[in-house]
Amino acid sequence: MSLDLAVREKLVSVINKQPYPLLFTTVSGAHLYGFPSPDSDYDLRGVHILPVRELVSLYPLQETLEVSGFDDGLEIDLVTHDAAKFIRLMLKRNGYVLEQLLSPLVLHSSPHHEELKALVPRCLTRHHAHHYLGFAQTEWELFLKKPPHRVKPLLYVYRVLLTGIFLMQTGTVESNLVTLNEHFRLPYLPELIARKTSGAEMETLNDADLTFHEREYQRLVQALESARDASALPETPSAFDALNELLLRVRGV
Repeated sequence: MSLDLAVREKLVSVINKQPYPLLFTTVSGAHLYGFPSPDSDYDLRGVHILPVRELVSLYPLQETLEVSGFDDGLEIDLVTHDAAKFIRLMLKRNGYVLEQLLSPLVLHSSPHHEELKALVPRCLTRHHAHHYLGFAQTEWELFLKKPPHRVKPLLYVYRVLLTGIFLMQTGTVESNLVTLNEHFRLPYLPELIARKTSGAEMETLNDADLTFHEREYQRLVQALESARDASALPETPSAFDALNELLLRVRGV
């Protein structure tokens, strides 16, 4: 998994304009999940570091910064959280931030980025299944919302459910649907992925397939619930003290 060099240079130029030092920035979204369309935007996610002077001032904290729009022909959506907010999210049942942290599509890194990644196993719990069950339901409802039914939200449904099942079974966060299907071998996924990656963001699905995919959705929801109940993952994270110590070093105190 890699980025075109010219695209990478454009994305790096965008993150270099950000007002605060960055702990890391990665690519998320369809490019991470393995099914970008030719016209897919670039979802950039990361962590910025607020200076202590701003943290203790009376002014509102810039805990989350968002930049979206077109830059030199690329549609870009950049979201970064301050280190403290991001670390708090790591300690919750939020699989999304762990996927961003572990994304192999890295635009900016640091030693602290590597330390955060090393602590991910101590953040994982069986309750992360709730994140993936809720996320899958949201994407399924989006898929059903109005015809014609689109391939994109359906692929998100499968990506989320398989990521959750794989996490519960193995204790590993894997976001790429192509890689996940090497394990699950669902025969219909390669064709759906090919339609998305060779088509457009609004690629649609034949309504005749809706009944089949609804059965698969229900089957995989049950599989995720079963995997959660049988998982060897702990009930609570154990990384609080280590993450707190890391945050203090990030702040320089």
